[in-house]
Amino acid sequence: MKKIFLFMAMLLGFSPLFAQKYTADWASLNKRGIPAWFNESKFGIFIHWGVYAVPSYAVVGPGGYSEWYWWQLNGATDGTHQQVTAFHDKNYGRDFPYEKFEQQFTASLFDPAQWADVFKRSGAKYVVLTSKHHEGYCLWDSKQANESWGHPWNAVSGTPKRDLLGDLTTEVRKAGLKMGYYYSLYEWFNPVWKKDKQQYIKEVMTPEFKDLVTRYKPSVIFSDGEWDLSDTAWHSTELLSWLYNESPVKDEVVVDDRWGKDTRGKNNGATYFTSEYGSGMQPGVVWEENQGIGSSYGYNRMENVNDYKKSSDLVLLLVDIVARGGNLLLDIGPTSDGRIPVIMQQRLIDIGAWLETNGEAIFDTKPWKETRQWSAGKRPEVKEANFMADYNISKMVLPSKDYAHIEMFFTQKPGVLYCIATAFQQQLRIKNYTPAKKAVVSILGCNKVIGYQQQGHDLVINLAGLKPGDIPGNMFVVKIKE
Repeated sequence: MKKIFLFMAMLLGFSPLFAQKYTADWASLNKRGIPAWFNESKFGIFIHWGVYAVPSYAVVGPGGYSEWYWWQLNGATDGTHQQVTAFHDKNYGRDFPYEKFEQQFTASLFDPAQWADVFKRSGAKYVVLTSKHHEGYCLWDSKQANESWGHPWNAVSGTPKRDLLGDLTTEVRKAGLKMGYYYSLYEWFNPVWKKDKQQYIKEVMTPEFKDLVTRYKPSVIFSDGEWDLSDTAWHSTELLSWLYNESPVKDEVVVDDRWGKDTRGKNNGATYFTSEYGSGMQPGVVWEENQGIGSSYGYNRMENVNDYKKSSDLVLLLVDIVARGGNLLLDIGPTSDGRIPVIMQQRLIDIGAWLETNGEAIFDTKPWKETRQWSAGKRPEVKEANFMADYNISKMVLPSKDYAHIEMFFTQKPGVLYCIATAFQQQLRIKNYTPAKKAVVSILGCNKVIGYQQQGHDLVINLAGLKPGDIPGNMFVVKIKE
């Protein structure tokens, strides 16, 4: 009898019914932790795609987000509102309502397999698509969208007549990447939201969110549009408790920190921290920087080639973020007919080419004791902010007579140090570092023997014997294996 009792106790102990449950409070949710795959992946692709891709207009510059067109047209009252209104009235007419743009959101040239191929070739490990932005339009067959708006307001019942989200999800996973979704908690002009926010949360947002998760099983959820209400008003901890206990992705999913006007930068055991055109963060937390290739997330026809970051700047952006322990979520904005602008495709392919040679210094790495090395001199002041920080890493690596510049970045794996040099020098000096006696030094993508010597507290790496073409690119990786 005693053995039977012990056997039953063991069965109950391993039963899912007795698995750890996370209660609807941050103290409990923070015990979950963030699945390791996320911070190991380092690089993801963000996609902003919706009805706003039809007007595809914003005033170019910081904060010039074309996906905010409807708000700037009918909600804002500042100078941007005046410029957007002038553009709208001139090109579409004063009486042309935003919702009518949906008839031109055709996605007629959308090829999800081609998109997935570009993402794969970029070197990215995961993709995050706007399932629904603040305009409320859903890229899957959301029943709640149609019912709350009182007319077709999703891609399946609307003009595209296609499950855009589902089709892309299938192809992205075929390519071996993880798939995630951006989801806006609020909707600017949803009739239910405007009438009764709690009714909207109960009858629209919550069931719609659960439908998205249950049907499509995302690996990432990027929540947004949270700032009007507290996490308590949004019932965020209840929703996350469901996500982490009962949803089909409870063990794999990672979630950002945007769940109420009081949640950003908090609860890093349950959510990863976000930075948006910011200065990023330092090692010790799980975080992700998100930026567009230009200033806008959604496609903005007003941006030209000079408004897009160069490929080398994007690689540098990734390196800087990874050296500090973060991820980069780099955004693209497709057109209303479903094409990724060629210049954006080219930028992604260029990043992938660099990663093909140097990816081992990026993926699955951890920060070293130093994230970067500065030259001698006064360091430039850096504004620390997680939103619109005017932080430009490309300027920080340029030699200047007035300020010090960054000479190299560092990452590491067990027994290996990676030094990512920002420019070629005949001698690379790593300050205050002594490797193991039998350390082997090499350059990724280069088959030449690399010599080194210890000079006091510094390791000096001799590159004088290298010829043009021996090193693959201006920014290269020195690998020190101990």
